[in-house]
Amino acid sequence: LELSLDLVSDIHLKGGTILSSNRGGFDSEKILVKLKELGVNQLYLIGGDGTMRGANALYKASLEENKRSGYVLSVAGVPKTIDNDIDLVDRSFGFNTAVTEALHAVRSAKTEAMCAPNGIGVVKLMGRHAGFIATHACLASGDCDLCLIPEVPIALTGPNSCLEHVARVVRKKGHAVVIVAEGAGEEILGQAQQQDAGGNRKLPAIGYFMKQKIKEHLATLQIDATVKYIDPSYMIRSVKANASDALFCLLLAQNAVHAAMAGLTGTFICLFC
Repeated sequence: LELSLDLVSDIHLKGGTILSSNRGGFDSEKILVKLKELGVNQLYLIGGDGTMRGANALYKASLEENKRSGYVLSVAGVPKTIDNDIDLVDRSFGFNTAVTEALHAVRSAKTEAMCAPNGIGVVKLMGRHAGFIATHACLASGDCDLCLIPEVPIALTGPNSCLEHVARVVRKKGHAVVIVAEGAGEEILGQAQQQDAGGNRKLPAIGYFMKQKIKEHLATLQIDATVKYIDPSYMIRSVKANASDALFCLLLAQNAVHAAMAGLTGTFICLFC
């Protein structure tokens, strides 16, 4: 795919990627052979932990190739994950937009919960190892009564358990909204052994599990509850960047290009406070 000015003129108005990227399949030797064949001397890698590990490996491989053949390649990495969970990075682009989109699901859950006696809306949001999206959506909405994230173990039983908390909220307000990060609850459901092509463990269905547990617990308390489950899944990341992320992307891109044009390699362009 040849990136011309015409091809990318409106790329900032679209979500997703035009490169048809996927997990797995990394081979630094084959990549360097193809880059040399194409005459590429600047390479920009955009992605999360896996992509940045690949960028680092490719950077090291390019230094060895430079010693052998004199081939010069500037490698610049730009961290990108809506989960905002890359070490040492305060903010990754796409996170702000994802939280904004997640709010639509939270507000829908609030509406559904309020429209039924003892209504409860359960929303599962992305967040494999970190609950940033769930937490920020919870705080930004002002409608969340319980937020479950991977960093904090879930207490299902006891007077201070999350189930008892939901019951108290329903008794008081007549409805409740629960947000669950997809990586929460592994201490209860266990860690799956299956992995995807990128080496990430497949996560247990914590959202549906919590929906069932809430309904069962309230039934034991003689509370006839209506529990609605909403999973926006990839909808929160497949949209175009909002104004904040668009500006942030511009700053990251400009600095990445400046670094490569200055002859630097092995660079990591990010917001670090």
